[in-house]
Amino acid sequence: MIKNASPDILRIAVAQLNPVVGDVAGNLAMARAARADAARQGADLVLFTELFIAGYPPEDLVMKPAFVAACEKAVADLAADTADGGPGMVMGTPLRRDSGLHNSIVLLDDGRIIAERHKLDLPNYGEFDEKRVFQAGPSVPGPVNFRGVRLGIPICEDIWGTLSICETLAESGAELLLVPNGSPYYRGKVDVRQQVAILQVIESGLPLIYANQLGGQDELVFDGASFAIQADRTLAFQMSQFEETLAVTIWKREAEHWVCASGPMSKIPEKEEADYRACMLGLRDYVNKNGFKNVVLGLSGASTRPSVRRSPWMRSARNACAA
Repeated sequence: MIKNASPDILRIAVAQLNPVVGDVAGNLAMARAARADAARQGADLVLFTELFIAGYPPEDLVMKPAFVAACEKAVADLAADTADGGPGMVMGTPLRRDSGLHNSIVLLDDGRIIAERHKLDLPNYGEFDEKRVFQAGPSVPGPVNFRGVRLGIPICEDIWGTLSICETLAESGAELLLVPNGSPYYRGKVDVRQQVAILQVIESGLPLIYANQLGGQDELVFDGASFAIQADRTLAFQMSQFEETLAVTIWKREAEHWVCASGPMSKIPEKEEADYRACMLGLRDYVNKNGFKNVVLGLSGASTRPSVRRSPWMRSARNACAA
């Protein structure tokens, strides 16, 4: 494989995948398969989602030194893979440094880790409790240089809060914003995310790629629906919702800005369909990720007459139910 990037064209693959919390080996294999797919499509860089190698949210797992060490070893293995000249990677992982344990990303290319950045704005409301297990990054991160292109890489909540991180990245010379996310679903969340992204584009003047995780994890459902906003605030591309996919997008430097010249435009399901698909995805992953072999359905309101209790349908409910 040969590096394709030039200072004026960048092919970015967005990996909207379904990692499993705690399955470092499985997530590593998934990342390698995605990179191989991106390489076949001519990508220069693969953008993965927040804490991908650990799975999100990892909760108390990151308090175990052996788990964090396994994540860092997996990242080192991925870095070594990039010595083949193929796509670089933006990979989410926990990192333990002198400043503490961080929710981080690493930029991998040329057989090594060429940069790392730590999340600054740790959410601590609703379903999030990152302040309990992570330390905020020690300073506002500057852009990273990837094959001649300066990338700003804020992590999820870093674009939702009031720290003006994207604006600071732009002032520091960033040309394009890549944002790995673990943003759970609720009805209408796609519109909310896009409004947040547009606000950051307005403040920074930079286009923004929003890569979101897919899959169910306990009570949470991550719906994907990754997208990008051009510097002129228009929708650059829209990936599908509730589906694993990898999309290669083509970005070109035009005058003062990078412009998305090619990317998918998937239709987002309407409200009721989206709710239904979220339930299906959450249930399926709850069963499969926990390794259940059988599922018993308990249906309230059934008659207590003996003839009903002995019905063939009720007996069949004891059998496996594939989610």
